[in-house]
Amino acid sequence: MPATSDPAARRRLAALCAVAAASAITGLVLGAGAGGEDGPGTGGAPPSRSGEERAGAVARLPLDRAVGELVVMSFDGTRAPAYIRRRLRDGEGAGVILFAKNAPDPDTLRTLTRSLQRAAGGGAIVATDQEGGDIRSVPFAAPDPSQGVLTTPDQAARAAGDGARALRAEGINVNLAPIADVASSPASVVAGRAYGAEARAVPSLVAAAVRAHDEQGIAATAKHFPGLGAAGANTDDAPVTVGSPRQQIEQSDLPSFRAAIREDVPLMMASHALYPALDGQDIASQSDRVLEGLLRRELGFDGVVVTDSIEAQAVLARSGIAAAAVRSVEAGADLVLMTGSGSWNEIYPALLARARRDPGFAARVREAAGRVAVLKERLGLKKAG
Repeated sequence: MPATSDPAARRRLAALCAVAAASAITGLVLGAGAGGEDGPGTGGAPPSRSGEERAGAVARLPLDRAVGELVVMSFDGTRAPAYIRRRLRDGEGAGVILFAKNAPDPDTLRTLTRSLQRAAGGGAIVATDQEGGDIRSVPFAAPDPSQGVLTTPDQAARAAGDGARALRAEGINVNLAPIADVASSPASVVAGRAYGAEARAVPSLVAAAVRAHDEQGIAATAKHFPGLGAAGANTDDAPVTVGSPRQQIEQSDLPSFRAAIREDVPLMMASHALYPALDGQDIASQSDRVLEGLLRRELGFDGVVVTDSIEAQAVLARSGIAAAAVRSVEAGADLVLMTGSGSWNEIYPALLARARRDPGFAARVREAAGRVAVLKERLGLKKAG
């Protein structure tokens, strides 16, 4: 059977074409220098039906809108504030992440997600954390069991499918799950959250969960690359160093992420931990060795890289959030996940200012925006512009 008859293979081919097109066009931008970066956009051009055309449209976006495709926002309350709706309407944000504070009941959540899509013209990424068990940002929705009690692919698929179906009904299109980490001991920070199977069996559970999300039209996110199973603390709370040697990372941590990539997982979340065996200086979310070298070139991932919360203490211990966002995008991240309601005010201007003065960074922005465009197309969302 030809490779292109496989849906996952077709999606990978479309993504590669889109990124290649974006890279070619941004190469022309670099050759021309910084001038023209804020030229006219595509205006009322009809939505593209091919990944290559979509990437071309993104490459012609005004730079401020291209930067907007790289940021995921958050807010307090059960109604989208006017500033969130304006940013979505003006292309200054790719979408939002929702938490329990935004979703007290199904009717309120559905009203909220509909208003977000109206503001974005049907093009908003609406993400949440719905791992299962206690880690459910939509507390009234499936799955009830945590990943930690699931030990077979069938169980993982059933839980992930139930959760994805519930999220889709509420207007959510991206789940920041499953955890692909392998807990190395009971003291692991992900013990109870990561799948409860033996380490060698975890990749098959991750693959099953990714497939189940895809079958329900929800984009899954494998996290936290390249693995937090050996960590004893949460990067949300403190700086974390994972001292595992490279061989241990290869044998214990990476197989689950490889399995997710084989299933064409749409998103990969980058850890904020430091991995001296991979990069002795930069945390994973800010390391081109980890994101470009290991994840993209060695493992062959061509989807969207999203940071873990940019407000994590492991990030703040090194810099402010604006500098961290710039470093992450420069290293290869495509989406900056902001869990603080005021973070956009620092991060978006910093990304835009850097892109306006640095043609190389502007090219990286457009490459990232092209990948986000492919994700949106996969989800049936309307194009930026």
